[in-house]
Amino acid sequence: MNHEKLKIPYPIVVEGRYDKTLLASVVEGHILTTEGFGIFQKSEKAVLLRRLTEHSPIIVLTDSDSAGQVIRNHLNAILPKEKLIHLYTPQIKGKERRKSAPSREGFLGVEGQAADTLRTLLAPFAADQSCRRGGITKPDLFNLGLSGRDGAAEKRRMLCEKLSLPKDLTAPALLDALNMLYDRETFLNTVNQNS
Repeated sequence: MNHEKLKIPYPIVVEGRYDKTLLASVVEGHILTTEGFGIFQKSEKAVLLRRLTEHSPIIVLTDSDSAGQVIRNHLNAILPKEKLIHLYTPQIKGKERRKSAPSREGFLGVEGQAADTLRTLLAPFAADQSCRRGGITKPDLFNLGLSGRDGAAEKRRMLCEKLSLPKDLTAPALLDALNMLYDRETFLNTVNQNS
């Protein structure tokens, strides 16, 4: 059955890239990874997540096992709890196709869930058109001198500092962050005011 993707206005945090790939087949929205336990070492990821919670809640969709719970607990500790929406996949015994053995606890992770299961979990958070973000493009960054030009890295660093974002974001990472925080018009107005 071919379903239209759910438009989710809130950033969604998952553990890894395979979770992100499956989720991207179900939803249209911003999906970030914790890189598993990498979230514990990546202070810039924590800074970005804190910044995102200033604008909207964040959906947390980690595996329903003890490792996923450790990551959830860490997010609860570093982010405002009232801004976190915790969703849980069913604990189904099995292993993901790409793995040679099941996880330590034997449950399917997010990447092993049926697309319809994820769709059902996320459907209550699908957006109406009143919550619009995004629309900022690579050419916008280029035209603003934030990519592909001499001095672009320094301009990105200064903009990130003004917007309270991690200062070492690459152009693609900055584009993702901006599209999670702003619609195009608001972003361009913000940049013009800060020029």
